[in-house]
Amino acid sequence: MQQTAEVREFLMSRRARVKPSDVGMGGYDPRRRVSGLRREEVATLAGVSIDYYVRLERGNLTGVSESVLEAVGRALRLTADERHHLFNLARLANSPRGGHWTQPSHKVRQPVQQILNSFAGPAWIRNDRMDLLAANQLGTALYAPIFEGAISAPNKARFIFLDSKARDFYPDWFEVAQSNVAVLRAAAGRNPYDKHLSDLIGELSTRSDEFRSLWADHDVHTYQAGVARISHPVVGIVELFWEAMELVGDNGLTLIAYGAEPGSESAERLQLLAAWTAPEVGVTGIAVQ
Repeated sequence: MQQTAEVREFLMSRRARVKPSDVGMGGYDPRRRVSGLRREEVATLAGVSIDYYVRLERGNLTGVSESVLEAVGRALRLTADERHHLFNLARLANSPRGGHWTQPSHKVRQPVQQILNSFAGPAWIRNDRMDLLAANQLGTALYAPIFEGAISAPNKARFIFLDSKARDFYPDWFEVAQSNVAVLRAAAGRNPYDKHLSDLIGELSTRSDEFRSLWADHDVHTYQAGVARISHPVVGIVELFWEAMELVGDNGLTLIAYGAEPGSESAERLQLLAAWTAPEVGVTGIAVQ
């Protein structure tokens, strides 16, 4: 990412999203040319001068204090993920190149793989750029279309945007696509010097109109928990809850574990999938070069 452009476009996109009525700044004004807040309105809400806020929105976060960032975040009604992203951009602007960035892990350690294999439900491990580095047996079966034919770690984002099977696999394809782009945007803010990540973003922007359009929205999101709906080619529709667990001992790796509501049709289909895959051998982890 180009730092100045990223800051400018992020702040402008968040400002355009907030209406004056959202922050108690009066009713309809027929002379108003923008649907979102004006720069001077953000400055007023944040308690800074208009000149200072204009400087920030032009992409210059050098020397900005945490209190100002918090005030701007409140003025723009940023979510927790968006505030964190803004702080990451400011940290990058105020540190030497690479000063606050460490190379993400590319491998799943054997003890972690053994823990993964012990899970009764589907589970897999990914890095920040959505490479699926390892899965247990049921996780491999659940995401069979992604793992199918892979000779290295398959990439979930490539599958979503570049594989025609993805739209059948995900009944809620657009929501999944939107979420994954937002996750990549947040990762790019944390890992600005990850060449593999920037190459992936460049590839998807070139090859997918949908990705390029969603990337321009500047939404950011981190995986925590949620519900996944999958149309599996063998057992049909399954609806699973999931939890994301950061592996604190392995920089940039996240474990995603799935479960189904006991007694539900999805739980029965998950059991059927487990029986169908019982003779298979689980994935042992794939190193990314």
